[in-house]
Amino acid sequence: MKEKRALGPPIGKRFEEALVFAHRLHGRQLRKGTRIPYMTHLMSVASLVLENGGDEDAAIAGLLHDAAEDQGGRPTLERIRRKFGRRVAAIVDGCTDAYGQPKPPWRQRKEAYLAHLATASKAVRLVSAADKLHNARAILFDYRVVGERLWSRFNVGKEDQLWYYRSLIRALGKPKASPLVGELARTVRELKRLTRA
Repeated sequence: MKEKRALGPPIGKRFEEALVFAHRLHGRQLRKGTRIPYMTHLMSVASLVLENGGDEDAAIAGLLHDAAEDQGGRPTLERIRRKFGRRVAAIVDGCTDAYGQPKPPWRQRKEAYLAHLATASKAVRLVSAADKLHNARAILFDYRVVGERLWSRFNVGKEDQLWYYRSLIRALGKPKASPLVGELARTVRELKRLTRA
């Protein structure tokens, strides 16, 4: 007998409002090095959250997880709090590794984020795992298309990117305990195999 996934409650008007809000913030953005609208990432993260038992607040945070970091810092986080509530804002805050510009150095930000994940709420870990899984899948897909040129899209190269994803798997918990983390681990293994890293 197959195990059923625990799905969250239905989504409603707030989710629709969050989708519009996310589009207003990110509608002109593209994924790094591509012509793919950034909104595809945000919708994919929200979808993964819902498919893995997240509730409406977590799904809204999935849509808005990059809003404060990329579109206005703490004032944007405050707008999210006022519009969608404290819990959504707390999840977005928990998924944000830097506010404002210039950002701290990449390695410093990532190490601090990894340490934070160890004690983060279940909802933050769910949204973060969905975010990182979608990013890793996109990297794997694009690597198959453009090869080693892919790494030039990022602030750091292949070795650092793979270090970060392997570290995320450890920080998010045992792959067997979470389908998302398990899928992230499989995706990173395949990327490592393809790149022979």
